[in-house]
Amino acid sequence: MASKVEAFFGRFLLKQAGVDEVLIRAGEDPPGIFYLVSGQVKEYDISGQGNEVVVNVYKPPAFFPMSWAINQTPNRYFFETITPSSFRQAPAEQTLAFLKANPDVVFDLLSRVYSGTNGLLRRMAHLMGSSARTRLLFEILIECRRFGRQKLDGSWAVKIHENELANRAGLSRETVSRELTKIKELDLVDVDHSGISIKDPDKLEEALGDDL
Repeated sequence: MASKVEAFFGRFLLKQAGVDEVLIRAGEDPPGIFYLVSGQVKEYDISGQGNEVVVNVYKPPAFFPMSWAINQTPNRYFFETITPSSFRQAPAEQTLAFLKANPDVVFDLLSRVYSGTNGLLRRMAHLMGSSARTRLLFEILIECRRFGRQKLDGSWAVKIHENELANRAGLSRETVSRELTKIKELDLVDVDHSGISIKDPDKLEEALGDDL
């Protein structure tokens, strides 16, 4: 299945983008379907107060924005690179024809959509009913599960900083800084210039608990 996706998008030019480059702007029709080969891309909205609100983060081999392509839903989000990234860009019509001809690829896409929806629903529950600490714990845990890199000592390294955590958790940077200090005191994480180190993701999950 993965080889089919790679073969389809492999017909299109490989493009490069640096950090913080906007690939798609809110309110504009995307130029096509982006297939992420390397790097990370965030999807976000801008609140009425001018704050960035991250709703999703993509990693390879994601392709987006599919709601716009399948349902002709107007695009209301920005898509911006978090890291240096490479991608291929296919016309929406050709991508839809490829999906219709390959139901196994559609099933895999649907599986990932449901997995992402489950994460969004859980995030929504925490945003609506949790404390700042549990909201922050949830975002750190999600980042660790999706993008973490295990180190030789068994801990997990996550390249994310206070500003990005604040955007994803819907908190101010000052609140994130204060709550991170408390979480460090619980001996759950270490924080330095490179990001966050999670000592044991399972203990982080336990600390998160069912606090809604």
